Amino acid sequence: MVLKEAKSARPVVTFAQVSQDPKVNALIDGANDVLKSMGYTEHGRRHVTEVSDVTGYILQQLGVREREVELGKIAAYLHDIGNVISRVGHPLHGGAMAFKLLDDMGMPAEEVAPVLAAIGNHEESTGQPVSTISAAVIIADKSDVHRSRVQNPIMESFDIHDRVNYAVTESNVRMDNDAQVVALDLTIDTQEASVMEYFEIFLHRMVMCRKSAEVFGYTFRLCINGTTLQ
Repeated sequence: MVLKEAKSARPVVTFAQVSQDPKVNALIDGANDVLKSMGYTEHGRRHVTEVSDVTGYILQQLGVREREVELGKIAAYLHDIGNVISRVGHPLHGGAMAFKLLDDMGMPAEEVAPVLAAIGNHEESTGQPVSTISAAVIIADKSDVHRSRVQNPIMESFDIHDRVNYAVTESNVRMDNDAQVVALDLTIDTQEASVMEYFEIFLHRMVMCRKSAEVFGYTFRLCINGTTLQ
């Protein structure tokens, strides 16, 4: 998908405007409440802010237009909003909700379209990287593994997702433009969870990251505790 220049005279909608909108944040909070009640890791403002930051970093490193960076960050901030309805089908629910929110804010359809495509295709079970923005959102989303995402306060009742996320003490996405590599650097406390357990629950996500990096013409690499896996 090639991002088209918006020809409409409608006002520019900024990432700051979206991320500070009370309605948007109330829906994000509500989405996290739904997932927390189901035992999922955090999918609230911390997560969507992190995904927005990393999406912006990836797109800036790729040298895309400034407005495309902004739209990528907006898509990242809204990507999980559909969880307020249901975990099942949340990318499609989120796309429909994002259309209404962004249209009400005055974003032209030419800009809404790539944002919706990124939201609707971010989940590994149903989506695929359909554009540069979409690929950046996917990598940023699937790379957000960290102990701060664990919402279960009782360690004795941790399931494998809680244990693996809790075991990750550092998680950083790094772009190497000279080598055309996008790398995910993880530090895992193997006393809490093994590297094998990480792959047990995140293998499909890493495959999606690899396919997303290929959209840029890059190679995806995973580095765990200083060891690079290719």
